[in-house]
Amino acid sequence: MCSPEGCSCGKQDPVPEQTKAIGAPENTDPTKSRRNLLGTLGGLLGLGAAVTLFRVRPASAAEHEHVKVPLPGTGGAKKPKWGMVIDLDKCTGCQGCVISCKVENNVPIAGDQQIEAGRGIFWMDLLKEQEGEYPDLKSQFMPVPCNHCENAPCVKVCPVGATFINEEGIVAQIWDRCIGCRYCTTACPYSRRYFNWQKPEWPEIAKSSLNPDVATRPRGVVEKCTFCHHRIRGAREKARAEGRPLTDADMVKLPACAQACPADAIVFGDLNDPNSEVSRLSKSPRAFHLLEELGTRPKLTYLREAKWRE
Repeated sequence: MCSPEGCSCGKQDPVPEQTKAIGAPENTDPTKSRRNLLGTLGGLLGLGAAVTLFRVRPASAAEHEHVKVPLPGTGGAKKPKWGMVIDLDKCTGCQGCVISCKVENNVPIAGDQQIEAGRGIFWMDLLKEQEGEYPDLKSQFMPVPCNHCENAPCVKVCPVGATFINEEGIVAQIWDRCIGCRYCTTACPYSRRYFNWQKPEWPEIAKSSLNPDVATRPRGVVEKCTFCHHRIRGAREKARAEGRPLTDADMVKLPACAQACPADAIVFGDLNDPNSEVSRLSKSPRAFHLLEELGTRPKLTYLREAKWRE
């Protein structure tokens, strides 16, 4: 009789069906199986060594030369420094730049109550000033995006590095890194940074028109103008696909605000390119910067209204 403690008949119990290895041959010799296992492991180790020895090396920079695109106006020797010029003599105050910026960059609609509380979000704003008295009134308009300062106070005060100046001079923002301390909004002398006090919402009819190229920002973070950086990236990829360098013509009306302006008052381009339109206009006798005395060195330049003789 066989008992749970052992078998007295000398016969081995059959292996239960569920404990057999799938696909294992019947009556396998243990010694032979062990030998086969060691041989298989040795083969795998040899294959791993061969893969290590013949691993494909990374392509050198010289082998990628055919896909590199020279930077505009500099022959690839210098990185661009993006800047903008706004001609106040041409601006008509139509607010086309304001609307196009909100649509292009998925800027949330704050609502009447939030706007009355001073919590509206405008990456591009339009300031209006009136001179004189009725009926001799004169209105002046000034579109104001982020100035993208070279010596940006907002960058200096951010405790987590959520805002920084990238290699092309744009004051960028990492939404997911922002902790909502709002130091940058306080430090910005131009008040060009906005805090999301509530979860961004859009009317149902507007949800289908959200731009998939621009991430929406959550509640509790700061947002600002980016010079439509996603469009810059798109223009560079298009030029690379066509095997040509970026040109000033590609960039001069690239941001949504510049594209929408009917009076061509907004010009964009590379300040490092002496032949670009934005570089030429920034050296005009009418050129000035906001709050120049602060030493922030903005990359946004304004052109004063021309004085006409009557």
